Amino acid sequence: MRFLFIIQGEGRGHMTQAIALAQLLDKMGHQLSAVCIGTSKRRSIPDFVKNAFTVPLHQFESPNFITDKKQKGIKIGKTITNNLVKTKDFISSMEKIHALVTEHEPDIILNFYDILGGLYNFLYRPKGQFWVIGHQYLSEHRSFVFAKGFRIQKYLFNLNTQVTALGADKKLALSFRPLEDEQKKKIVVLPPLLREDLKNLATQDGDFYLTYMVNHGYSEEVMNFAQRNPEIKIEAFWDKKEAGKEFKALDNLTFHQVDDRLFLEKMATCKGLVSTAGFESICEAMYLGKPVMFVPVQGQYEQLCNALDAEISGAGVQHTHFDFKYFDKILETRNFGTDQAKNWIDSFPFIFQRQIEQSYGTRFNSAYREQTITSSVPNS
Repeated sequence: MRFLFIIQGEGRGHMTQAIALAQLLDKMGHQLSAVCIGTSKRRSIPDFVKNAFTVPLHQFESPNFITDKKQKGIKIGKTITNNLVKTKDFISSMEKIHALVTEHEPDIILNFYDILGGLYNFLYRPKGQFWVIGHQYLSEHRSFVFAKGFRIQKYLFNLNTQVTALGADKKLALSFRPLEDEQKKKIVVLPPLLREDLKNLATQDGDFYLTYMVNHGYSEEVMNFAQRNPEIKIEAFWDKKEAGKEFKALDNLTFHQVDDRLFLEKMATCKGLVSTAGFESICEAMYLGKPVMFVPVQGQYEQLCNALDAEISGAGVQHTHFDFKYFDKILETRNFGTDQAKNWIDSFPFIFQRQIEQSYGTRFNSAYREQTITSSVPNS
């Protein structure tokens, strides 16, 4: 089968999911023909993403969030107006995508939650199937619990999710825990999509907390905390362009540029993860048996829902700011995580392959199925 990826470049989650799936497709004997990734002036694509794919990476301008002056919260109004002004640029982006689709003729276009991916499928009606993948599509499932209040933000979140999936043949909804599919809504529930590198790591309990901030404006909050609490050691990851590869802010606080391998190595040996409520990082911590304190990005309703869903799934605890001492006290009395999460995550290849077979019959790599997929069936 030939695949073409369209990836949202906001944060690291969708990008690392795409890397993981590219590796899995190669093992299955399928072909990834092209990768398209949305960019903006506010963010650059990390080097680890550029180097991860064996096919060329095509960048295109895509809608992006606008943050406040402190680089922490999301400004909804400015995000909408700023993206509307760039309509011509986005039309040009869809034309670039269409040229690649015409050239490579993929059997499946897989959209990792980019809004232009959905608009492209609706307007251009390409041949082959159009699938979408992400935790966001679980919001259409009857079991999903929304964060209370924030009616406008909830509406915009649902609208954005629907636009990314316009005309989708399958909605691959990634979930912290097993749930039933909803065929009428074209929803297929799958485990989190994690890279093989993570699964080969040896874990241990270190003496530091790991933190990741999708908006580097949170760094000031972390630095102020570290200064007041020198006894708590913190290793932090950010994407501040002007900073070096490593910046030792204090004796107990070191900042690293986003680096997938180093981040996973640190996670395997940390006491716990304190992070904005991105789906991917929480899942990685769950797999490694590390507790999480999630701090939803201000103004980003999706992260409020992520945090609530993660709490229900036993991943950790939600908080309003990066207070590592609060997390320290929580861990003295509570345990998080179960072996069931690992079994569920390991079942991804089996469930994904089954979806390909249901759509395209038995055009699959039988050797891969025999050696790998069978061993991935969860213990239930």
